[in-house]
Amino acid sequence: MPFVTSLFRYPVKGFTPESRDALTVQDDGRVAGDRVLAFRFADAAQPEDRDGLDHWPKTRGLALMDFPSLARLTLSYDDRRRLVRVALAGELLAEERLDPEGRRRLCEAVTDYVLATPDARRLRAAGRLPLALVGDGGTSRFQDRARGFVSLHAAASVAALNALVEAPVDDRRFRSNVVIDGVDAWEELSWAGRVTIGNVQFEARQPIGRCLAVQANPDTGERDARLLQVLTRDVGQAEPTLGILLLPVRGGGVIRVGDEVRAG
Repeated sequence: MPFVTSLFRYPVKGFTPESRDALTVQDDGRVAGDRVLAFRFADAAQPEDRDGLDHWPKTRGLALMDFPSLARLTLSYDDRRRLVRVALAGELLAEERLDPEGRRRLCEAVTDYVLATPDARRLRAAGRLPLALVGDGGTSRFQDRARGFVSLHAAASVAALNALVEAPVDDRRFRSNVVIDGVDAWEELSWAGRVTIGNVQFEARQPIGRCLAVQANPDTGERDARLLQVLTRDVGQAEPTLGILLLPVRGGGVIRVGDEVRAG
């Protein structure tokens, strides 16, 4: 029987994940505590309201797609204290609360880091500086899609892709909320209809189309694997995809590491 091996949330859009033993799936389909903050470009618009749900494309702020060097940073978020911690190779760059002064210092620390990397030119582009750390720290609102979705992939799919390239490829590149084992490589892409994780029922909506973010090495921040081309050329996909998007059927619930996964 397939089962959940790992769960992740991404408190700040475009930054590193936090491994969790359990995730709360909200009624709107989003994960509690996921994408509750974002570093917005100076000239970027606020999230758009679409059918009562926020939508905020990754082009409006820092994201791995355009800034692979972000992968080297380790970010953690304390929900209760509203405290963000950013480190590089074990060295603390900033630890601040979400008051105006703390947000300013976090923006300065992240800006200084990016400007010292090969991504500096992109950050210096017109309209991008100064950065602003936006979000209330509690509302999940900085998703790429108006429907937030829960993202899932099979560990076997990542292992199959890793076998095709020289660079190390692991689950971190694909930024899913849920990683499962016990299914064959690419099997999850064929799922349709109901998917149950533990006691929470979902509907499989669509495979996840992938962007340049997956080509960034999570340890070095460098684009070291042409995974989009490998998915189409070597795996034989029409478009580069890995993993699927899920929406809860009857409200949300809690999913946990070790939960059984049933499809169909």
